[in-house]
Parts: sequence; structure tokens; C-alpha cells
Amino acid sequence: MKTSLVIMAAGIGSRFGKGIKQLEPVGPGGEIIMDYSIHDALEAGFDRVVFIIRKDLEADFREVIGNRIEKICPVAYAFQEKEDLPAGYTCPPDRKKPWGTGQAVLACKDIVNEPFLVINADDYYGKEGFRLAHDFLVENADKTGNFCMPGFILKNTLSENGAVTRGVCTVKNGYLAGVVETSGLVHDGEGAAVEEDGKRTPIAPQSIVSMNMWALTPDFFDELERGFAQFLAALKPEDLKAEYLLPRVIDRMIADGKATVKVLTTNDRWFGVTYQEDKWAVIDSFKALHEAGVYTEPLYQ
Repeated sequence: MKTSLVIMAAGIGSRFGKGIKQLEPVGPGGEIIMDYSIHDALEAGFDRVVFIIRKDLEADFREVIGNRIEKICPVAYAFQEKEDLPAGYTCPPDRKKPWGTGQAVLACKDIVNEPFLVINADDYYGKEGFRLAHDFLVENADKTGNFCMPGFILKNTLSENGAVTRGVCTVKNGYLAGVVETSGLVHDGEGAAVEEDGKRTPIAPQSIVSMNMWALTPDFFDELERGFAQFLAALKPEDLKAEYLLPRVIDRMIADGKATVKVLTTNDRWFGVTYQEDKWAVIDSFKALHEAGVYTEPLYQ
């Protein structure tokens, strides 16, 4: 059974500052976060890597990672551009960014024909989620609308350097019942809280959250395509920053009875480069993982 890893790497990374955050070296050998995700995915059994990028990033992207990965496994590219819209729609001239993670994955519609796992480029997920997702996809490849989500524990996904947004999940009998995109999530002593207008409201640190790690099957693309047209049709002229987001699409499919999402909880600790200051903590974390023997140097043997 063939399976693909789909990496969303088209984000501009405005909070990170100058440079392309997905291409920042963080490993002891100059590895970037994507190197570790690809390593862990291949180790888990995935066969191919699909990079979703913007066309203007292509040369730098190939130089930093794409050309290297092509020597290890099959690689394909999909391009997410804000002008790439369904027939009858045009991009507002004042819109600055692409249309979010839903549009990003939709860019793979004609490239991915096998079960696949979607991840963010700038998140480190640990090894367990890749193993759980791959095994689920292999066991359920012939079932439409049967997805899974490695679920992370909220306290393991927070940044020390500012607020983050997470999809806080409701789980019933092991299945996802709903996802609420929650912004302003911060550390609060030993716990977690939602920070808004200078006030903090505690939230259970053991809550399960989505980290945009979704194990999906190709039938998802048809629903994604229909939903994107509906999303655009409902926009108002002033909605220049509105995004078509994967969690909302999947949440609607669950509500409409079109999909089930098995939640496979992982205890791995997430880390990533959301803010410029995160980089140094990430470098220290990868150094520790290498010293503990979790990864070797060089990473790809």
C-alpha cells in the first residue's frame, strides 16, 4: 500500500520576521525541521513526499531541502497561490496571502491518489504520530470518509515565547466530535490558559488538540473542492484575511455524517518555530534528541 506525506510549506511566516522560517537550520548538522518529519515518516513506512509551496519559494526550497530528499525517496511539488481559485472567482487585489490550509491541500488534488498524511512544515511532531497514522491508513485504505488524527496533549504544544492557536478537540468514544480553533493559548504556571484582552481563562492542560496532522484518503479532495467554492461564495468584500482551514472542513464533514476521525493520542512533545525566539529552544531540543540517540548524525543513513 503506497502512502504519501504531504507537507504544507507555503506559509509566509509573518510572525517569524525576516527569512523563510521553514528553511531555518535547527539540527546539529544543519537540518531543518522538515528533515526530521521526513525522516520519521519514511521510518514509519510512508513512500513519497509531496511539498506544497509557493512558486516564488521553489528555487530556495529545492536548494535547501528538495534536491536532497529526491535522492532518498520520490518527491512531488504542488503550488499554492492566492490566485488559484475555482472557475467564476477572482482574487481580490488587496489580498496578501493564500487562502489557508484547505486551499493548500486542495492544490494536491491531481498529484495525490493514495492515502496521505498532512503536516505543517514548521512543526516537529515526534515519531509516534507518524507510526500511528501510517498504520491506520494501511488498515483503512479502502474505506471512504474514514480518517484519523494523531491528537496531541495541549500542554505539550505551547510556545514559551507567545500565544499560539490550536484546534481544541472534543473526543467521544475515541472519535473526533468537533474542533474549535482557539487562539491566545499560553502557558499559565503549570497549566494552560486562553489569553484575551489581557485576561487569562484557564483551560485543561490535558485537552487534546489538533496540530494539523491529518491522515486522509483521496476521496477527501472532492469534499474539499466543493467546500472551497462554498466558502468563497459566502465571503464579503471586506473579508480579505479569511482562510479556508482544514479543521473547519473536517469538523463540518463530521457534523454532516460524511466522515469519522479516529483520534490516536500521542504523548510526544511538539515544538516548532512560531516566533523568532523559538529557534534557540528548538536547536537545543534537537541537540538533546541527538545526544539521547533518538536521531543519528548524519540524519539519513
